[in-house]
Amino acid sequence: MSRPKPKPKLPYALPPREAFTRKEWDVIQKVRTPRQAQKFIRTFTYNRERQGETLRSFRGTLRRKTAHCLEAAFVAAAILEQHGFPPLLLDLESKDKLDHVVFAFRQGGRWGAVGQSRDFSLQGRKPRYRTLRHLVMSYVDPFVNEEARITGYALADLRELVSTDWRFSLKNVWSVEQALIRLPHRKLKSSDQRYEKILRRYRAFKEMYPDRQPTFYSNRHQWM
Repeated sequence: MSRPKPKPKLPYALPPREAFTRKEWDVIQKVRTPRQAQKFIRTFTYNRERQGETLRSFRGTLRRKTAHCLEAAFVAAAILEQHGFPPLLLDLESKDKLDHVVFAFRQGGRWGAVGQSRDFSLQGRKPRYRTLRHLVMSYVDPFVNEEARITGYALADLRELVSTDWRFSLKNVWSVEQALIRLPHRKLKSSDQRYEKILRRYRAFKEMYPDRQPTFYSNRHQWM
């Protein structure tokens, strides 16, 4: 008995202009590159979820102008897919179970990222990385604190990850987070000696400057 042929994938259609509000479309017309998207996202306050956890869509996040990392990734994805960038999310898995997510893109054959974080060191990256792993490695040292250390990573295409309306839903879109957690993650091994060296340096910095963010990372010139 012959096996049934798999169904061909339907062509992916971008949301049309009519799907967006006038304000949303104005943003899309003004923000056309990853660098501009990073600059735009920096105008948002960081969503510390003081009134309960949220996972707002592009629309919900844009209305409130506050975002944590995954909400900011939705904003970058919804804007930049209109300018030819696939809606890709890079999930960085940590030993403390608090993943960090950025919007990943390729430009000129190199990988970069757009991101939001309480720490400037975990925001975007210029498109300078030959492979996805090189991009992930740029976050390894800045990720280190008393609890956190990157242990793996996964790349997800929102066109295939979920059917949830991550662009326009007015409800929390938790299924995206759950799908990212379920993804097989490529393990990332980094030197224990390197980790312990950075952790000692981090502790010394915070002891001296408890209210400041560490600034000693050697790859600062590669941040977006």
